[in-house]
Amino acid sequence: MKLYGQARIAGAVLGGMSQTTTRVVVPAGEGRAVRVPAGRRVRVIDLDGGQVGDLFAFAAEDVREHLSASHTRAAVGRLFPRIGEAFVTNRRRPILTLVADTSPGRHDMLIAACDPARYAELGAPPGHASCAVNLERALAELGLAVETTPQPVNVFMDVPVGPDGELGSLPSPSRPGDSITFEAAMDCVVALSACPQDITGINAGGLSPLALEVL
Repeated sequence: MKLYGQARIAGAVLGGMSQTTTRVVVPAGEGRAVRVPAGRRVRVIDLDGGQVGDLFAFAAEDVREHLSASHTRAAVGRLFPRIGEAFVTNRRRPILTLVADTSPGRHDMLIAACDPARYAELGAPPGHASCAVNLERALAELGLAVETTPQPVNVFMDVPVGPDGELGSLPSPSRPGDSITFEAAMDCVVALSACPQDITGINAGGLSPLALEVL
């Protein structure tokens, strides 16, 4: 059995100061949130492979300002930013910049976060975990709350768009240890849900944990 936990990982010594990385493991089907100062990097790691993560980001000074998938698509003119391009907020300000991606590069900004209504449609029993509820709980741990669930950045999620506009839904192609890294353009709160979707098959091989590292 694999064991995961939260840790502070010592890094290189730069300019006479020891640099550390804070790692927060997000258990399968659950969510966690971290505060990320401007200029710091945050990395999402697929520990076992094949696991989708719903990523959210909020301005630290006002969580009503959040990463917006629709505003980002308009800003970059693509379904998903390239390396070096920024995700922007609903106030059209950069919040995260994509700086590295070791995965196959299949990520989504079209599909809404799963929620209790979605699982009711799929015939799941009441109380099934969801990314929307995971977000609510993760933010509550930091003393925060939002009125609605924003559109997430679905990392490691493969949603191909056909020539006729039809959306596919394929198992995540990410491999153990694959990661995607962002740099905070403002002081922000980043939340991650290790998506509990166990009905449609987007999580290849079943549910597994993710890790969040603040570098």
